[in-house]
Amino acid sequence: MARPRLVRRLVEAHDVPLALLVAPAGYGKTALLAEWADHDPRPFAWIRAGAATSASALAGLLDVEHGPHPGVLVLDDAHAIRDADALAVLQHAAETMPAGSQLVVSAREEPGLAVGRLRAHRKLVELRSADLSMDAAEAAALLEQVGLRLSDHDVDTLVRRTEGWSAGLYLAALSVRAEPDARSAVESFAGDDRLIADYLRDELLAPLDAAQTAFLVRTSVLDTLSASACDAVLDSEGSATALAALARSNTMLVALNRSDETYRHHRLFGEMLRAELRRTEPKLEPALHRRAGVWHARGGEAHAAIRHAVAAGDIETAAGVLWSEAADRIAQGDSEEVRRWLCEFTPEQTAAHAPLALAAAAASLAGGDGAGLERWTTAAAARLDGRRSGVTRVLRDALAVLRSTDSSEGLAAMGAAAVRPRRSEPNGRLWLVTARLIQGVAHHLTGRLADARRALEDGGRGGAAAAPSMQSLCLAQLYLLALDDGNPDEAAVLVGRARSQVKSSGLEHYPTSALVFAVSALDRAQRGLGQEARGDMLWSRRLLALLVDFLPWYEIETRIVLARAALCLGDLAAARTLANEASGRLREAPDATTLRVWLEETRAELDAATLAAGERCALTKAEVRVLQLLPTHLSVPAIASRLYVSPNTVKTHVRAVYRKLDASSRAEAVAHASAAGLLDDAQAA
Repeated sequence: MARPRLVRRLVEAHDVPLALLVAPAGYGKTALLAEWADHDPRPFAWIRAGAATSASALAGLLDVEHGPHPGVLVLDDAHAIRDADALAVLQHAAETMPAGSQLVVSAREEPGLAVGRLRAHRKLVELRSADLSMDAAEAAALLEQVGLRLSDHDVDTLVRRTEGWSAGLYLAALSVRAEPDARSAVESFAGDDRLIADYLRDELLAPLDAAQTAFLVRTSVLDTLSASACDAVLDSEGSATALAALARSNTMLVALNRSDETYRHHRLFGEMLRAELRRTEPKLEPALHRRAGVWHARGGEAHAAIRHAVAAGDIETAAGVLWSEAADRIAQGDSEEVRRWLCEFTPEQTAAHAPLALAAAAASLAGGDGAGLERWTTAAAARLDGRRSGVTRVLRDALAVLRSTDSSEGLAAMGAAAVRPRRSEPNGRLWLVTARLIQGVAHHLTGRLADARRALEDGGRGGAAAAPSMQSLCLAQLYLLALDDGNPDEAAVLVGRARSQVKSSGLEHYPTSALVFAVSALDRAQRGLGQEARGDMLWSRRLLALLVDFLPWYEIETRIVLARAALCLGDLAAARTLANEASGRLREAPDATTLRVWLEETRAELDAATLAAGERCALTKAEVRVLQLLPTHLSVPAIASRLYVSPNTVKTHVRAVYRKLDASSRAEAVAHASAAGLLDDAQAA
């Protein structure tokens, strides 16, 4: 394989005394040096080191005074040198190379040289595993040389899985080429593939002693290797020394920081080690995962703790870790992270454990998924039915709050169901704020304004830190309450706080933030900030579109608020569409008297604005009735039949509409009428 980018780097460093190439087997070090020799005019001399290479022998081989000058002296397999005197000779040679000549040291592991001074004085060029890794173009060329042509996506997949390791790519090509379905073979290729596993055992594990091999195999359950993590998993001490020795030996450990304190296995190597663990010590694997889970839990790394507990088969412990973190994560605007944790469990496991089902229900509520909320609260209720203990009391409180969002029995019943959880319990503040929001909404929308204010103000005070997502909704509802009370100044302060909370807490993408953006749009529209109001309207409608079978009162309320904002902006078409959408769902909130009043007021304002727009166009009532049917596919005779007039009368009205709207076709008349607010979005479409 030609590696021109690496050859160019070496050629351009011709005045640097020492070139150091360090990488495990299979990275193409020797092949690269041969290619460099073909592109460099200087003569190359090659020396292969061995364990028996003595200081005197090495001194003779490195005697550049009797060799060609300038020239390049390559010492391959330098890792084999163990003699301290021989290493001293090598160090001296590196520091005394004549100008124009170079010493090249190639090794599978650190060769024991003190290169700090050379590095500091720019007298050293280094190529290590990361430099020698192949990019996508080089990988594609390599694959083609073995007769395998893959799509760019498949090449990228193999580069990612092999991390550009040349030998890994070559062996992957052989493995994929032997399968009838190349795409499937690429997707399933991993470190437990026989070709890869055999190579890694021979080249990396075979030179190690039994203790080192056991260390690597047993710690392979960890994604990140540190001394403390390895000690915990192995239930022993001394991992720091073992890690340092293995890192120096370059057993495909990737350093994760510059202090060389944390590492990870090369992806393929880690997969091979885990397969080796399953093969050689299957009974030990669960215990290793259990210890890893405990260590991660103590360090506050919930996802890793959950994953290891699940791998150990300890679903109860995993569920406990998830529940202890989930409510706070959701409240702080990180429900996506909780969903990722839940993906570690099967749907059956989630349904079988009340903490998991409740976490899934809370994530569904935050994500605007009404169907998921109902499914998981039902599962949690089945698991908690009849149980009475200190542990389940907290779970039952959470369940009661989550189920109280259901308004199918009416908003009054919804408010009554929102019991007040205990503040002293873990996560109690979150459920308390949620309950106060539900109570406040229920009171407000059924006309009990004083009760609504008390509940919402309580939720607004308590949720700033514990539940910003719920607090922002309390503030948005208080804004609407202040408008109803005729307090615009108070309303402006409340909506500003809600908007600020959403932004500072990263809740902009929460579907349930739609109401906050809706009230912000209304506030800004009323204050003449048209551009900002339109931006809030657009974002709110995007979030609304993400809701799935969500709480009816929430969707109705948000659409009415948006319709009011659209009216303030003069967007009559959008206002009519939103009002119609709200009206279509109003039957799902039969006792929501406040919503009905808001909708009636909005429709009255809309009718008045539409009539004024029609008057500006000088349309008669009969012409307006005909105009409303033009967006349909009805023919003139069909329109006449619908309006109980003659076809000639309809034609007369159509011609008048065209003239008054400055249109020359039916489609153009519809477009002009929609722009004037005489048709809603649905009709215009």
